[in-house]
This record gives sequence, structure tokens and C-alpha cells, in this order.
Amino acid sequence: MINQLLFWLKTHLGFTKKESQGFFLLLPTLLMLSLLPTVMRYFSDQRGEDMYRRYLSQLDSLERTGGHILTSPLPTFAPMDSVKRKGDALVKDRIRRLPLSEADSILLQIVPGIGALTAGRIIKYRESLGGFIFPEQLQEVFGLRPEAISSLWEYFDFDKVPPKKICINRVNQEVLAQHPYISYQEAKVLVAYRMQHGPYERAQDLLKIKIFQEAWVEKIGPYLCFEKE
Repeated sequence: MINQLLFWLKTHLGFTKKESQGFFLLLPTLLMLSLLPTVMRYFSDQRGEDMYRRYLSQLDSLERTGGHILTSPLPTFAPMDSVKRKGDALVKDRIRRLPLSEADSILLQIVPGIGALTAGRIIKYRESLGGFIFPEQLQEVFGLRPEAISSLWEYFDFDKVPPKKICINRVNQEVLAQHPYISYQEAKVLVAYRMQHGPYERAQDLLKIKIFQEAWVEKIGPYLCFEKE
């Protein structure tokens, strides 16, 4: 039969004897490549089933001990850690409410829905701003969900503290651009205008630069001081 196939390859496809032999050697490789996705899918399904069985076993164990799972080993199932749990009300009754300005990244993790990463983002954003002066500024923190913000006020009180200010008449554009409300391009314009027209005396002076909107000036104004050099 092999000789017949060799003859057919030679007469119909013009294969030489060496080319025909090479073709037969290549066939097993082609067959393995065609079967590879099916084999990989089989082992993937098996691994998924094993993981699911272990997950169910963990749930059973936790339920027997009265525990509650916060994260899941399943890649396609991630329960929200902001879901209300029976112990949430008891926790709030046992702790002392603190001003948000005194909270660090560890204390913030008492809030359902706020883990270590999100807590770190809140503190970093607060420090880069110079302090929160409005509760709504928490909505600007990347990854902080609205329901987590609502829960946060059940554990902490918002306190408006004097913000850390940037002396706009003294710093260069690199320092100005470090503030979340000021882009590098805006910082360049602010410094260039100051060098050409002299120091700013109040926040409204920024409106003399026609490209800036009043809403932005009101937003950044509390974080600026206007002491002259």
C-alpha cells in the first residue's frame, strides 16, 4: 500500500522519491499538531473539575466551622468582599470611629470592599493631593467602588483638615505637575505665565490665563499658597 501511495504522489503531485519519503515522515507531526488542541482542552477541563471539587470542599469545611470565604480559588468566580456579612454589624459596634485623616492603609482594611491594594491607593492619593477636603474626592481614587465608599463612612468620619499647600510662586513645573489636579502641560503654562507677568496673588489670578476654566481653578485653589519669593 505504501508503494501505491508513493506512486500516486509521484504521478499526481510530481513528488520525487525523497520528497515522498519526507512527506510520510511529516505526517505523524501534522497528526500530533492537529490533536494537540483537543488534548490540551481535555487536561484543562480535568484541572478545572479538580479545582471546582476542591472549592466545594473548602466551602463545606467553612460552613461547618461558621466561616465565610472572601476570595475564591476559581479564576472565573470572585465573590465581592463588600457583600454584607452577619458579623459586619458586630464589628462596627466593637470599634471606635476615627477621622479619615487619621486612617492609614492598615486601618482602612476594616471596611468591607477595601483590601490592601485599594487602601494603599487611598492613602497615596490623599498624600499626593495634600489631604481630602471634600468627601467626593474619594470617587477619584482608582479602583475604589461606590459601595465601598458608602461602607467607609460607617467606620470613619470625614474631617476637613487644612490641606498641604504648594507655593505656586516658588516651585518649578516638575513640582507643580506632581499634584493630581495639575498636568505637566498645565504646570508649564503656569510657570511661564508667572515668569512673564510676575507672581500670582490669589487663585483667581489663574483665570487670567484664558485656557483655564473657573471650575478647575476652584478645585486646585485650596491646595495653593501665594507667598512671594
